[in-house]
Amino acid sequence: MIEVQSDGALCVLTIDRTDKANSLTADMIEALCVGVEEARSSRALILTGRGKVFSAGADLEAARAGLATSPLWERLSGAIARHPGLTIAALNGTAAGGAMGMVLACDLRIAVPGTKVFYPVMKLGFLPQPSDPARLAALVGPSRAKMILMAGQKIETDAALTWGLIDEVVEPDDLMDRARALTEDVCGATAEHTRAIKGLIAQSLT
Repeated sequence: MIEVQSDGALCVLTIDRTDKANSLTADMIEALCVGVEEARSSRALILTGRGKVFSAGADLEAARAGLATSPLWERLSGAIARHPGLTIAALNGTAAGGAMGMVLACDLRIAVPGTKVFYPVMKLGFLPQPSDPARLAALVGPSRAKMILMAGQKIETDAALTWGLIDEVVEPDDLMDRARALTEDVCGATAEHTRAIKGLIAQSLT
C-alpha cells in the first residue's frame, strides 16, 4: 500500500489505497516512516498518492482503536522535517486529518485543482499532532491556523495558494513531472551542498 521508488538521488513514496481514499493504517504509517528514514541519503523526497485523494488521514476503524493519537504520526512528520534534502508533497487531491502532518513537514507543497485541506481535530475531539500547529502557523499565520484547527474550515485550492499553504497548482497529468522537475537541481548537486543551503534557510527563520 506504500510504493517506494528510488534511484539513489530521488525517492518517491506513493500511498496506494484508493478504495479507502488512501486512508492510513498503522502498518502504512510505519511503512512511510521507514521509507522516509531509509531515504535520508537521497537528495530529494516526494510524497504523493494514487487516485483522486492524497489521503483522508487515519483509517476510521484504526482511529477508533487508538491510531488517531499514535506517536507514529509524529515520528513520520519528524522524519520528513529532518530530511536533509528537498521534500515535496505532490498532492493529487485532498489531504485531511493526520495526513496533514506529513504535508506540513515538507519543504514544498504542490497540488492539483480541486484539492482541499482540512484537519477536523476539534470536531472529532482529538488534539493535533504536537508539531503540526506550529508548522501550520508558520505557513499561514496564527489566525488562519485557528480557522483550520479550531473553526474546522475546509480550505479550497485557491485560498490555500493565497495563504501559502500550497506553493503551486498543477494540472493532474503534469503533477509528478513538475514535482520531479523541482528536484532536478538538488539531485544534480552533492549531498553536502544540499544540506548546507537547507541549513542556511533554516537558520534565517530562527
